[in-house]
Amino acid sequence: MATPPQASSGYSRTITPQMDSPSPNPDKSPITPAPPTISPGAPRFPPPNLQQDQIASPSIKNPTMLSPANGVKTGSPISHLSTPPGPPVFKSPVRPAAVPFRTSPATPQPVAFSSGSSSLPTSSPPHFSNGSVELQQQLPSSIEESVPNGESPCVLFSAHKVLKHKKQANIPSLGFGVLVSPGRETSPGPQVIQRDPHQCHNCGAYSNLYSNILIGSGQWQCVVCRNLNGSEGEYIASSKEELRNFPELSSPLVDFIRTGNKRPSFVPVTDSRTSAPVVLVIDECLDEPHLQHLQSSLHAFVDSVPPTTRIGIILYGRTVSVYDFSEESIASADVIPGGSSPTQETLKALIYGTGIYLSPMHASKEVAHLIFSSLRPYKLNVPEASRDRCLGTAVEVALAIIQGPSADMSRGVVKRTGGNSRIIVCAGGPNTYGPGSVPHSYTHPNYPHKEKTALKWMERLGRGAHQHNTVVDILCAGTCPVRVPVLQPLAKASGGVLVLHDDFGEAFGVNLQRASARAAGSHGLLEIRCSDDILVTQVVGPGEEAQIDTHETFKNDISLCIQMLSVEETQCFSISMENKHDIKSDYVFFQFAIHYSNVYQADIARVITIRLPTVDSVSTYLQSVQDEVAAVLIAKRTLLRAKSYSDAIDLQTTIDERIKDIALKFGSQVPKSKLYRFPKEISLLPELLFHLRRGPLLGGIVGHEDERSVLRNLFLNASFDLSLRMVAPQCLMHREGGTFEELPAYDLAMQSDTAVVLDHGTDVFIWLGAELAADEGRSAAALAACRTLAEELTELRFPAPRILAFKEGSSQARYFVSRLIPAHKDPPYEQEARFPQLRTLTTEQRTKLKSSFIHFDDPSFCEWIRSLKVVPPEPI
Repeated sequence: MATPPQASSGYSRTITPQMDSPSPNPDKSPITPAPPTISPGAPRFPPPNLQQDQIASPSIKNPTMLSPANGVKTGSPISHLSTPPGPPVFKSPVRPAAVPFRTSPATPQPVAFSSGSSSLPTSSPPHFSNGSVELQQQLPSSIEESVPNGESPCVLFSAHKVLKHKKQANIPSLGFGVLVSPGRETSPGPQVIQRDPHQCHNCGAYSNLYSNILIGSGQWQCVVCRNLNGSEGEYIASSKEELRNFPELSSPLVDFIRTGNKRPSFVPVTDSRTSAPVVLVIDECLDEPHLQHLQSSLHAFVDSVPPTTRIGIILYGRTVSVYDFSEESIASADVIPGGSSPTQETLKALIYGTGIYLSPMHASKEVAHLIFSSLRPYKLNVPEASRDRCLGTAVEVALAIIQGPSADMSRGVVKRTGGNSRIIVCAGGPNTYGPGSVPHSYTHPNYPHKEKTALKWMERLGRGAHQHNTVVDILCAGTCPVRVPVLQPLAKASGGVLVLHDDFGEAFGVNLQRASARAAGSHGLLEIRCSDDILVTQVVGPGEEAQIDTHETFKNDISLCIQMLSVEETQCFSISMENKHDIKSDYVFFQFAIHYSNVYQADIARVITIRLPTVDSVSTYLQSVQDEVAAVLIAKRTLLRAKSYSDAIDLQTTIDERIKDIALKFGSQVPKSKLYRFPKEISLLPELLFHLRRGPLLGGIVGHEDERSVLRNLFLNASFDLSLRMVAPQCLMHREGGTFEELPAYDLAMQSDTAVVLDHGTDVFIWLGAELAADEGRSAAALAACRTLAEELTELRFPAPRILAFKEGSSQARYFVSRLIPAHKDPPYEQEARFPQLRTLTTEQRTKLKSSFIHFDDPSFCEWIRSLKVVPPEPI
């Protein structure tokens, strides 16, 4: 299918403010931390190693894919943002997205679902035929004629067509895959059906808009296994048009509210008895400057929490203090020793006592403010890293408080809260006391063993939290190392995130509020079913393979099931696929079913069915490739293999090999030369991968391994929108009148009389040119406009990025410069081709710009790709 024209590296967009336009409802996609593992089988390229970083640039071959999750509405090539100075309007087409490369051999391999660092093999689905294939010719087609192929906001394929020939389709350097965002909001919302779906009796697939229907008998044919199934007369109709009244037969995405397991506890979520509680677990070993910032953030948090939300407050140091809301005029707490896990007797005394440890915010706001005001700085003369912190014990107590008396009930009805409960840990240092702790110093003779024991204990605690539908988010801040490897398993196993902050100030406060406010479903299960021609080879995301035996119900169920740790809008699964053999049919089908309990306690089954056409022509296939989706899939597969900085350096070579292999297999050789031309249909892919190679995820921009580890985990589970920005940054130049022009992320944007915003996913930088900064009035207006735009772009992003503003030539400006491609080294004709805005500058301005650059060894994009014996693709 023909793809709309793509924006080139040399494209520009204009963003104009609209003061009265409503705030966009940003689209959200799942983000969670958990590095998944690679599929078994030797990779074609040298084993990659990765590191963490972030870069992003929003765009896709289809202009309708501008992502609302980043503050841009979908549905139109022109998108609006909302607060002053006003929403941007992107005028140029969005950048395209592309196809990923596989890490497994060309022959079908068992699936490896990646969660954490383990690889779980699944047996290859059997090839079967039930003799009903011939029915395909007899059955009247359903109503799919008017439905576009491969279109769903929750599902992004790396290409909108599938190659028929196995040898071509399974070339690993490009590959094929899909990004699935189970909890992503859609606009308009999905069709909702209050009944159980119809499933194929043979393989368990769901009826859908591509199913052939016998309108006389109501029978329908499964698109996966071609089995003919009854509908209990429900699909009997007088005409094909009548079938359009069934949402599942007219829409690729439907939500079923399951009626089979009605619970007496189904009540509106506004009832405070069912709202999931939020428990703050706060480090009390902070020095005064950090404590003051933390108190400000906590007070703002209390004011932002909905009145019906139940809240708990726990402090930890050498002991655990559980605050009691029954005292109205003083801050009162029950204290538990932190050196070991609390005993059952201790917990029973706490839970069955007279104290109130979880209270609705409307009844406890004043007490909460009083508690936070009563916090005092750490008094002893002990270094930050050596202070006793019993974080593990504190989380155990928080879990017990959330479970309440019902934890002891083996029979009877247990009150069920809506959605996942949430524990938010506010940490300023490592866990050095009690269970799950590590010694204060790395030089401790038994440190490796202690760390290994702590890792296992933390993972076990996280899994226990997940079993009780509780997510643990860990928000760290300050300059004291928190020993990320020890804390990460707790957040990851529970379905939460670990985020590092410079301090407990603005970004920390925003993340505290967003962590508590994001809705999370529970009991999530993702089912993946494909046509028999397609094999799933790898899944990367926030979950683990579920061992579910459905053969008693469906004798040939070949679905791959993934147990989701939580169901949130900020999460995403990256699924790699390949052809099992040459494809004979004109279409292949993909069905994704997401089962979960939402915050209203309703059991939801979201079913998404996608049909992609198959093609013989490689050129036609490449035209359907979505460069940005492909780049994100490649990046996730690559980063999965990075366990250390040295791994990341090795993986840079893998990116080089990938580019060379794509040019060799899909491009053409330059006559009378050893150079290859990169295929023009996917000309944006090399630049996206160059950003990945030199950016924070694989390059050396981020200095500490803790930071790289956190970035890796965020990226591997992040939504498409955030992932893309972490791979390739978006560059927006401020113009007079409060408008913004989007430009390629090249250092040629560093023009002294302008201000530039660079959105890199987890960091947003505002750069003020020296000439602009010298004019106080203009620089203040430009800075205000840039800050407003930065807040707009990241309005609903989680984790909230830090926003840094600085002037040209300052020490902080290096953060900005290091993320831009050094195009100043290219000859003028290449600069103009890839950065057309240069043509608007006068000769004097260009001379001044050229003289402002400092020489360093980093290659430009053109220099890098030529070093691979590949001709730089022409800008589109």
